[in-house]
Amino acid sequence: MNTKANILIVDDEEALCVGLQAYLELEGYSVGTARSAEEAMQLDLHEYDMILLDIMMDGMSGIEMATCLKQNNATAGIPIIFLTAKDSVDDMVSGLNLGADDYIAKPYSIKNVLARIEAVLRRAKPHQAKGIKCDRHSLNCTVDGQSIKLPRKEFELLALLMENPGRIFTREELLSRIWPDRTVVVDRSVDVHITRLRGKIGHYSQNIVTRSGYGYGWQN
Repeated sequence: MNTKANILIVDDEEALCVGLQAYLELEGYSVGTARSAEEAMQLDLHEYDMILLDIMMDGMSGIEMATCLKQNNATAGIPIIFLTAKDSVDDMVSGLNLGADDYIAKPYSIKNVLARIEAVLRRAKPHQAKGIKCDRHSLNCTVDGQSIKLPRKEFELLALLMENPGRIFTREELLSRIWPDRTVVVDRSVDVHITRLRGKIGHYSQNIVTRSGYGYGWQN
């Protein structure tokens, strides 16, 4: 079964995390959990297509975490749905003004959560990649008409992914293609280059798809 999307649940209520994770996985989603904002911030958030985020948690609140994510260009595009027991109009407006994509008050029905997730994911489809091009002859990359300089390995990595839209390459495949004569190059090198690459191609960073524990691909 193809995974619909990779979702992170951040909530300090263990029973809620476990139950919601089970329901979403039955619906075909890949789901990770974190029991605090601090724990979530230690994860590679690029792996996730959406974050379900509780507002009221000990330590860093959901509002504070969301603020950090929206202020960072590398994570600003990750859709956020707030899950919270607070249901006042003021709380809803504050969350949406912050940049949240939706707001669901507890207690909630799983059907409602699923409908909201699907609606937000439809709105958050990656940018069409018409404005980004890689010319292997000149080793030149342009983003929305502007030329950008990429180290050769990053250029080769981007070009390979773009030439094979929809295909997910394992880290080992990428290593063998981009570093064929490697001596000491580990899987983590791929992750580092992907992170650097995402930081240089603007909103097209969303077109680089991560399959957790497997590898990377390109989605037009």
